[in-house]
Amino acid sequence: MEVLIENRQNRRRMKKQEIHTTARRILNALGYPEAQLSILIVDDPQMAEFNLTYLNHVGPTNVIAFPMQEGPFSDISPDLLGDVVISADTAYREAVEAGMEMTERFNQLLIHGILHLTGYDHIHSEEAAAVMEQKSNELMERIREEE
Repeated sequence: MEVLIENRQNRRRMKKQEIHTTARRILNALGYPEAQLSILIVDDPQMAEFNLTYLNHVGPTNVIAFPMQEGPFSDISPDLLGDVVISADTAYREAVEAGMEMTERFNQLLIHGILHLTGYDHIHSEEAAAVMEQKSNELMERIREEE
């Protein structure tokens, strides 16, 4: 039951304890109370590098998830869900555009990344995307209630 957080950017102030608490709430709500997760917070140039290196896409994106429960070695550490990488720059920009607080947008992206790590998908079918969006909304509501 470990959530590791590394902040590699310095443009946006991030409260690690709040992120940790939110991540634990999400994992508990999804039925993964013993899961291990790492969260990496980066700026846009770093995210662009991840996006190009691992997804072959040019430019930054808001969140990338690296699941460890897939592939030939997924049984080595069954509690290790994987890594969520979030661009604080993009999260901030999207928050401003949506007229919301940065923390709320960051939490949405954190939920999105963790949902990917636990098997949710929005890319391969509209039905799966609707299921993922519904679960995301449920989790956001739960976080708001617990704050």
